[in-house]
Amino acid sequence: MSFFSTKKNQEIILSTGIIALAFGLALGASGISSEAGYAGIGPNFLPLLVSAGLFLCGGFLFWEAMGQGFSHLPDADPSEARQASPCWSGMAWMSAGLLLSAALITSIGFILSCAVCFACAAHGLRQANAGPAQAAQPLGIRSWVLDAFLGLAISAPVFWMFTKFLAISLPGLTQSGWL
Repeated sequence: MSFFSTKKNQEIILSTGIIALAFGLALGASGISSEAGYAGIGPNFLPLLVSAGLFLCGGFLFWEAMGQGFSHLPDADPSEARQASPCWSGMAWMSAGLLLSAALITSIGFILSCAVCFACAAHGLRQANAGPAQAAQPLGIRSWVLDAFLGLAISAPVFWMFTKFLAISLPGLTQSGWL
C-alpha cells in the first residue's frame, strides 16, 4: 500500500502543494519592484495578495486533512454521474467572444467589446450547461439582449474605474472618456 493510496494522504499532498505554490508565487512577487504607483501600491501587491489567499486556502485544507478531512464524505456514485463530453459549440461561442472582443476593442471601445464578449461567453456557457440534446436549439433574442445588457452593466463601471479613478487609458468609443 503506497503513501498516495489513502484519501487522507492525498489531501495532505494537495494541501502542501497549494502551500508550496503560494510560497513560490510570493517568492516570485518579491522580485517585482515594490515602488508605489498611482494608488500608493506597487505592482507586486496583487501577486502577494493572491499568494496570501492561496496560503490561507492551503492552510485550511491542511488543517482539514490533519483532522477528519473530507474522507467522511460519500464517494460519488458513478451510475449517477452525467457523462461529460465536451460541448464544442459552447467552446466555439466562448472563443468567438474573446476573438471578437480583441478585434473590436479599438474600433467600438472597451465597454461595447466587453459586452459582446460577455454575451458570447454567456451563450456558450448556457449551451454547455444544457447538454448535447438541447445545445442544438437556438436561444431566443431575449437571452441575447439580457446578456448584452449585463455585459454593459459590468463593463461600464470597470471602464470608468480604470479611466477616471486609476487614470489608466483604455480604448473608448468617444473622446470624452465616458464611453
